Amino acid sequence: MARRQRSERGAVAVEAALVTPLLMLLVFGIIEMSLLMRDASGVTNQVRAAARIAATEAGAGTPVSATTPTLADDAVNAIQNAGSSMPLSSVNWVLVYQANQYGYPLPATNTSSVTCTTNCIKYVWSAASNKFIKSSGSWATSTINACVNDPNRQSVGVAMSAKHTWVTGLFGAGVDVPARLMMQFEPLPATTCASGNHP
Repeated sequence: MARRQRSERGAVAVEAALVTPLLMLLVFGIIEMSLLMRDASGVTNQVRAAARIAATEAGAGTPVSATTPTLADDAVNAIQNAGSSMPLSSVNWVLVYQANQYGYPLPATNTSSVTCTTNCIKYVWSAASNKFIKSSGSWATSTINACVNDPNRQSVGVAMSAKHTWVTGLFGAGVDVPARLMMQFEPLPATTCASGNHP
């Protein structure tokens, strides 16, 4: 009888030794995926806030002393102020651009190329100045068409990529979390909505 109890205890110990690592891997996997989903949701919310701001500022122009249009600066400020569980230092880049019909920078068909040239501004996070700074690109916003019911009314896009770092390191160092949103510009008054009629 005692011999049987000892062998059963030994079997339980062996089973626990086999099952515990798998159970821990499952628990840590659930935690890691939950944190990834939290960060993906945060990036999406930040991009949504930025696009809403940019879409309302078709006629805001570019301040005389600035190198970037007001709508792009206000968009990245919205990202900075939106708040997220991810530190802003984990942001790889932010693009604010005139979107084509697919929601990408003109004439691109994706945002895998993160170089901005015309009608696109790329920002990166600067730890030294504790804010987003322009990295490349230009945009003459006076060319924006924001006329209501005009089939050529333009859209603004905001794209962002941030680095999610795995807590446990089980899945590597980290993964990029991208988000992108396009919105049509809010209409300007009929007298100033066309390209060249506003700042």
